Amino acid sequence: MEKKSDKKNLRTGFTTGACAQAGVKACLLSILENKPVNSVEILLPIGKKATFALHKSSLFPADPFSAEVSIIKDGGDDPDCTHGAEIITHVRIQEENGIHFKRGTGVGWISKPGLGLPVGDPAINPVPRLFMEKEWTNFYNSNRHWLEKNTGSKTIGIVVTIAIPNGEELSRQTLNSRLGILEGLSILGTKGIVVPFSTSAYRASITQAMDVAIARGIDTLVLTTGGQSEKFAQAILSSLPEEAFIQIGDFSGFSIREAGKRPVKKIVMAGLMGKFSKLAMGVTQTHAAGSQVDFGFLASVAREAGASDALASAILQANTARHVGDIVTEAGFEPFFEALCERILAHLKKISGHPTTIGVMLTDFQGKKIGYVEN
Repeated sequence: MEKKSDKKNLRTGFTTGACAQAGVKACLLSILENKPVNSVEILLPIGKKATFALHKSSLFPADPFSAEVSIIKDGGDDPDCTHGAEIITHVRIQEENGIHFKRGTGVGWISKPGLGLPVGDPAINPVPRLFMEKEWTNFYNSNRHWLEKNTGSKTIGIVVTIAIPNGEELSRQTLNSRLGILEGLSILGTKGIVVPFSTSAYRASITQAMDVAIARGIDTLVLTTGGQSEKFAQAILSSLPEEAFIQIGDFSGFSIREAGKRPVKKIVMAGLMGKFSKLAMGVTQTHAAGSQVDFGFLASVAREAGASDALASAILQANTARHVGDIVTEAGFEPFFEALCERILAHLKKISGHPTTIGVMLTDFQGKKIGYVEN
C-alpha cells in the first residue's frame, strides 16, 4: 500500500472507507478477469490516486458473479484503533439496479438519528458509499456489454457487504455506542486519507456528536475538556442523557461556535484547572504544546477577587495549574474559582454565535464542583 509523509515526516494513512472502496474495485476486477487480483489503484475522495495491496482475494466457483477481498488498514502514524484492522469486502453482482450495502461482522449499525443515515442502516458513511458507487458505475459503463451477455440481464447492480473481524471489540475504544452506532465500527472517511493526529477528524467527531444530541431533542450540551472532566460533569449533571456530554479536547473555541449554531437552550463548559486557566486568558486552543499556564495572570485574578498578597505570591510560585487549585483550596479562598469561571464566560459569550445560556463549571480532581457561573 502506498505510504506518504507529511511535513513533519509523519506518515499519512488511509481510512476504512478508502479500504472498502478499493475492495469493491478489486472484487469487480476479480469477477471480470475470473482470477484474484493482487493490488488495485483507486482515486481517493481527496482527488489523489492510491494503490492498495490485497491481503486476501477469493473467487467462488459456485457463484461466478461474486468475489471477496480483504485489505489491512494502514493508518499511517495516526494512533487510531483501526490501524492494522482487516477490512473485508464482498461483492455480488445481481439482477437489480444500483448498489446495496450490507453489514458483516464487526461493522456497526445506526440506532439513532442525526448521523446522516437512516436508523437501521449499516454504519457506512455517505462519502465512502458515494465512492464505492462510483467504482461500480465506472465498472458498469466500461463493461456493460460483458455484464449483459454473461448475466443475461439488462437490469444489473451489486450488493456490497463489509466486515471487520474484530470490529465490535475495537469499537469499545471509540464513542460509537454513544453516537448510536452499535455492534461494530463505522466505515468512515471524507477524504480517504488519515492525517496523523488530525484536527479535522477530531472536529468532525465533535460536530457529529452535537448533531446526534440535537436529533434526540437534547437542548443542553455539556462540552467537556477530556474524559476525566466528562466523568465528573456526568456525576454532577446526572439528569442529562449521555449524548448531552461531548468531549471537545483542546478545541474550545471551535466547539462553542459549533454549539452556538445549533438550536440549544444551554451550553455548559466543564473542565479542570489546567485547561480552564488558559481559557480564562482567552486561549481557546489549549493544547499543552501550544500554550503555557501564566501564573502571573492567575495571581492577578486572585488579587482582583480579594486574595491576600501572601496567597498571590504563593500562586506565583506554583508548579502547575493544579497546584494553584490546591493552594487556593488550602487557603479556603473560594472566590478565586468563581472569578476564573467569570473570565471564561466573558470570552465564551463573545464567540458563542447567538444569545443562549452559557454555564462554566470548574471541578477539582476529586470531582467536586468548586466554581460555577452562567449568564
